[in-house]
Amino acid sequence: MVWVIERSVEIPASLLAKRSVCLRLEHVDTLCELSINGQPAVTTNNRFRRYDVEVKPLLRPGLNTFRALFKSAALAGRERAKLLPYPIPGPSMPGTPDYKVNLVRKPACNGGWDWGLSLMVAGFAGKTELIATDVARIDYVYSDQRHEDGKCAVTVTVDATSPGGGPAELSVQLGETTSSESVTLQPGANRLTRTLVIQNPKLWWPNGLGRQDRYDLSVQLGEASFHSKLGLRRLEVIHEKDAVGISMKVRVNGADVFAKGADWIPCDAMTARHTQGRYRDLLTSARDANMNMLRVWGGGQFENDAFYDLCDELGLMLWHDFMFACSLYPADAAFTGEVDAELSHQLRRLRDHASIALWCGDNECIGALGWFPESRKNRDLYLVNYDRLSRVLSNAVKTWDSGRTFWPSSPASGLDNFGDAWHDDHSGDMHYWTVWHENKDFDAYYLVRPRFCSEFGFQSFSSMDVVKTFCPPGQWNPTSPIMEHHQKNASGNAKILETMTRYFRFPGSFEDLLYLSQVQQAMAIKTGVEGWRRLQPHCMGTIFWQLNDVWPVASWSSLEYTGKWKHLQYHAKRFFAPTAILAAPALEAPDSKASSEPGNALKLDAGGRPEYVVNKHQLEIWAVNDRGSAAHSEAVVELWNFEGRLLETLRYSGEVPAHGTKLMASLPLERFGSDTERRDRFLSLEQQATVAGVIEHHHNEWFFAPPKQSELALARVTGTSAEKGGTITLTLSTDKPALYVWANADGIPGEFSDNSLLLLPGRPQSLTFTPKGRITLAAFKAALHIKHLAQTFQKQ
Repeated sequence: MVWVIERSVEIPASLLAKRSVCLRLEHVDTLCELSINGQPAVTTNNRFRRYDVEVKPLLRPGLNTFRALFKSAALAGRERAKLLPYPIPGPSMPGTPDYKVNLVRKPACNGGWDWGLSLMVAGFAGKTELIATDVARIDYVYSDQRHEDGKCAVTVTVDATSPGGGPAELSVQLGETTSSESVTLQPGANRLTRTLVIQNPKLWWPNGLGRQDRYDLSVQLGEASFHSKLGLRRLEVIHEKDAVGISMKVRVNGADVFAKGADWIPCDAMTARHTQGRYRDLLTSARDANMNMLRVWGGGQFENDAFYDLCDELGLMLWHDFMFACSLYPADAAFTGEVDAELSHQLRRLRDHASIALWCGDNECIGALGWFPESRKNRDLYLVNYDRLSRVLSNAVKTWDSGRTFWPSSPASGLDNFGDAWHDDHSGDMHYWTVWHENKDFDAYYLVRPRFCSEFGFQSFSSMDVVKTFCPPGQWNPTSPIMEHHQKNASGNAKILETMTRYFRFPGSFEDLLYLSQVQQAMAIKTGVEGWRRLQPHCMGTIFWQLNDVWPVASWSSLEYTGKWKHLQYHAKRFFAPTAILAAPALEAPDSKASSEPGNALKLDAGGRPEYVVNKHQLEIWAVNDRGSAAHSEAVVELWNFEGRLLETLRYSGEVPAHGTKLMASLPLERFGSDTERRDRFLSLEQQATVAGVIEHHHNEWFFAPPKQSELALARVTGTSAEKGGTITLTLSTDKPALYVWANADGIPGEFSDNSLLLLPGRPQSLTFTPKGRITLAAFKAALHIKHLAQTFQKQ
């Protein structure tokens, strides 16, 4: 199948009077033959490249016809597979095993994934423009920063093309600092540099650590101009050998930052919907949930400029994969030449973004060496092939962005390590999928001690609000054809439902089942994040899979396709809070009573892995502080029963170091009652942290047993609403403890300041609802529904 796009464009004679007219095509998707007035202009072969083509000879004054013929990328993959000297295995499109997306340079997820539909889009995905010039066109502008005490020297490089060469004026302005000079251009490619010094620079910081100050950068070369915003900061990725293995952490402006966030996939299956508004909605939600890092996943795409500008603005660091995922790839001259061309473009285009923390070669391609029969039988051949391509990526970073770290793969245990980083938690980054793929209990998260976990996750269904957009009432059942169509993981529904029976009493309705699936997803990820946050500086990053969806589907996302926050996103706002209080079981080596407090010597097994087990008789209370100044913590731990009786109050205080943790208490479980008594009891944790004179509050909870084992009171939760200035306040009250209280304004886009929360009798909580459009208080009240856990199996 081919698609043809045709357009007539009026070209004025004044444009053709210029010495050069360049057609710039950015991110054409993918195999396009473009002609102008019936004459061939350019053939594209790579979704991730820029093509600059001189087209003045093809143009004429008046009406011109541009015709683009797009060929099938799926068919191209099949044909290319036939020409290979040996098979290059990778995922196939559903129902078409010989269609190899890994052989075509386009987003791999277009061919389908276990959260996405197969939709092989085609068309113009980026900027398409005619650039006319007499003197020069600016192709790229990028810079290098050298920070010293009280100043930053910024060397700005301008890559420009001149049709005929000659004299020109180059002006570079950064903030209020300007440099101008006369230059002589050579015909063709030119590289020009100017250095400007900023005194007492205002630095860019990740979300939660400071402001995201940026300087206006302007370049003028002849009639060509360029404008952007530049954040000044020092960013290093530290990966050093230590007593355990190899560390992995991000250091910004001298401060070691615990990375908190989620993996990013394209924001929609339809490229035309990748709009600035869609980006802002999703990325602002990430910022508001206290995230400071996203990982741009290698099965997606290099995003539009607006994405990176917003990450700079919002303080969201980026772990950025190159576009290779879950496959093996060719390493012949033709393929590596395409890759080199795409990175020559992308690295120069993107390197000035303060948000980009590191470049990563691929997603799970080292692991893929062991996935396919061909590579298992002849691993040496495919390993050499992998290494050959990886060196092309590494050399591109050395050439075009040498100041940034190149990390070979995610996960990887080191720069030259081709081992099993899925199960090796002493070096580099880790993908930990044991809980999901092997149906382990959530406590399994405690048994690994990653240095940096860049993938882990648990699925949930979409909410009822979203299900209604694709599923009629007659199909409201998890195993109905439509619901199963909107689940692309073969065993996904079975895992969700089987896990539900382990933790909850089975729900009484379809809507309750959707609600419970999101509660258990939040429970799973909260367990992992809180268990690992207390381990810093051993562990310095938790990036869960995944932030967003490309269509309405059962998936691992914390934001639904519509942008609506799932339970997980609200919990993330709390478990990623800059100052937090948390409870977790003690960990110890099998042959000792050593605490899990950082700094204690680790016991290693024969494979060099930490050998820790959960101490089922000891509970620890930890305070965490991600701020740049020490925090004074005042923590209150309350023991309640589910009938609403406060049984005991414990108070702790202490100093929590900047970018650090403190063990506030280690308590034997028996002090909270016998095993039987604890099933009907829980802990409420509250912290008031004072940081640099500012008070921050955090609340948390701890349940001693799976909710299904507890006799939950059927609480009566009420809500009263008021409106002021376009924001609605909802005050919730209850007569008994209510778990995972969920307020929902059915069908009204917008988010609450908090949700999926523990509500205690005598302690009303006020939430604000910020709509994404104008609504009335009456409409909000009519749409409001409040649910809590006990209602899923008991009815009032």
